[in-house]
Amino acid sequence: MKVNSTVNRYIFGEMIPPFVISLILFTFIFLMARILRITDLIVNYGVSLSSVLLLLIYATPSFLIFVLPMSIMMGVLLGFLRLSHDNEVIALKAGGFSVYWLLPPVFVFCLIGCLLTGFVSIYGSPRGRLSSKALLLKTATSNIDIGLKERTFIDRFSGVMLYVSQIDTQDKTLIDVFIEDRQTPGMVNTVIAPRGKFLFDAESLTFQLSLFNGMINEVDQKNGTVHSISFDTYDFNLNLARVLSAREQGQKGRKEMSLVELRQSLEAASRKDAKYYLTLMEYHKKFSIPFACFVLGLVAVPLGIQSRSAKRSFGMVLGLLFFLIYYVLMSVGMVLGETGACPPVIGMWGPNLVMGTIGMYLLLSSAKERPLKAISLLPRIFMSPKSACIE
Repeated sequence: MKVNSTVNRYIFGEMIPPFVISLILFTFIFLMARILRITDLIVNYGVSLSSVLLLLIYATPSFLIFVLPMSIMMGVLLGFLRLSHDNEVIALKAGGFSVYWLLPPVFVFCLIGCLLTGFVSIYGSPRGRLSSKALLLKTATSNIDIGLKERTFIDRFSGVMLYVSQIDTQDKTLIDVFIEDRQTPGMVNTVIAPRGKFLFDAESLTFQLSLFNGMINEVDQKNGTVHSISFDTYDFNLNLARVLSAREQGQKGRKEMSLVELRQSLEAASRKDAKYYLTLMEYHKKFSIPFACFVLGLVAVPLGIQSRSAKRSFGMVLGLLFFLIYYVLMSVGMVLGETGACPPVIGMWGPNLVMGTIGMYLLLSSAKERPLKAISLLPRIFMSPKSACIE
C-alpha cells in the first residue's frame, strides 16, 4: 500500500508541470486572438487600459471551458510520455504494476479538472458574459463610436436604422451618413448627410447626432405624400434610455443563464423549436464538457505509453489531434441537435461516448501489450527527411 501511494504521488506530480504549461500556453493563444481588437480599442478609440483588462478577465471563463480539458489531456499525455520515454513504465510493469494500477492518480487528476471546468462552466462563464456586457454597455454610453462599424446597418435603436460609410477616428467624424427613421407611426423619414458627429448627454442618456449639409425625405404612408427638405445643420436625437431599460428587463441569452434559469426556460417553452434545442444543448453542455476531462484523460494514458519513442513535441501534436476530433464531434452534435436531426442529449454527450470508447480500446490494447501500428507509425510522419534517411 505504501509503495502504491508513493507511485501514485509520483505519477500525479509528473502530470502537474505539463498541465500548468499547457494551461498558460493555450490561454495565451486564445488571448492573442483578441489582440488586434484590443489594440484597436486602445489606440483608435482611447478606451482605458483598466477597461480592456477587465474585458479580458470577463472573457477568460468562456474559453477556459475548453482550455481546461485540453490542458488536462496534455498533462496526462506528456506526463506518461515522459515516464514511458525514460522506461519507467516498463520498470513499474516489471515490479508487478499493471496499466490499470496506474489509473488512480489519473482519475484524481481528471476529477480536479472536471470540478474546475464545471465551476467555470456553471458559474464563471455566465457571470463573465453578464459582466462583460455591462462593461461594454457602460463603455458604449461614454463613447458611442466604439459600437459603430463602417458599412454596417445598425438597428440597436428602436425604430431607427443607421448606416455610416466611414468613421474618421481622429476627430470622431462620421462620413456619408444614412438614417431611416420609423419612430413616428405612418411616417418614414430618410436622412442623408455627407458628414455628422455624435454628442452624448449622460444625464438624459441621449445621443445627439449632428448632421451637416444633408437632405431629409419625408414619406407620409397614410396620405401618400413625399416631402424633401435640405438643411445646413440637423440635430437627430437617439434616446438610449429605452434601449437600456429594454436590455436590463429583457431575457438573458442562453449562455448567460444559470442552471435554474435554463431549466425554467425549457419548462416555459411552448414548442420545441430551434431556440428550445439550443437551450437544451446549452444545459447539457455545462456537464458534458467538464466530463470530457475523464474521457480525454483516459485516451491520453495509452497514447503516452504507446508513444514511447516519440518526442514531447509529437505528444503535443497527438494530443491536439485527438482534442480536435472531440471538438469536431461536438460541433457536429450541435448542428444536428439544433436542427432536431438527433436529440440534443446525444449531440452533447455523443463525443464523450465516442472518445470514451476509443480510450477504453486503447487502454485494453496497452494492458495486453498489444502495439497499435497506427500510433507507432505516426512519429515517422513528423520526422525530418534527414532522420528518415538515417534509418
